[in-house]
Amino acid sequence: MGKKIATVLTNMFEDVEYTDPAKAFKDAGHEVVTIEKEKGAKVTGKNNKESLSVDYGIDDVNPSDFDALFIPGGFSPDQLRADDRFVKFAKHFMDEKKPVFAICHGPQLLITAKTLEGRKATGFKSIQVDMEYAGATVVDEEVVVCQNQLVTSRQPDDIPAFNRESLNLLK
Repeated sequence: MGKKIATVLTNMFEDVEYTDPAKAFKDAGHEVVTIEKEKGAKVTGKNNKESLSVDYGIDDVNPSDFDALFIPGGFSPDQLRADDRFVKFAKHFMDEKKPVFAICHGPQLLITAKTLEGRKATGFKSIQVDMEYAGATVVDEEVVVCQNQLVTSRQPDDIPAFNRESLNLLK
């Protein structure tokens, strides 16, 4: 049976880091639900290739209703982590050991949630030092799976590996 995946994003997300994994999840029979500050908000990717209308506002959702969390990269995670509601939402998935898929700048939200300590992970080159300061063991690999829960990747080139490992965890 398909899983319900909470996807947190806002303007300036990395277009392909949302569209490619979302398509892979949907093609595998999973439900991808988009969450931003307000239901129905229009958000646009940083490359202006993708635009979408958000399914739910953060105040309308309960993290307990979802099986996994997906955090696309771009400038979106840095904006979301300034909002405590998104930080708490992300922290729930890490604390409850539910699958979390974070690509590129996605781990920024996990840094602010203080959930990377003792984890092995990767992220975009410019945030790797931040991840180390947050207590993560950072490796420069296309995909890292930690404790059969957290899947992280560095950049758009890593999407095929990111999708493969994320889908494995959803089985």
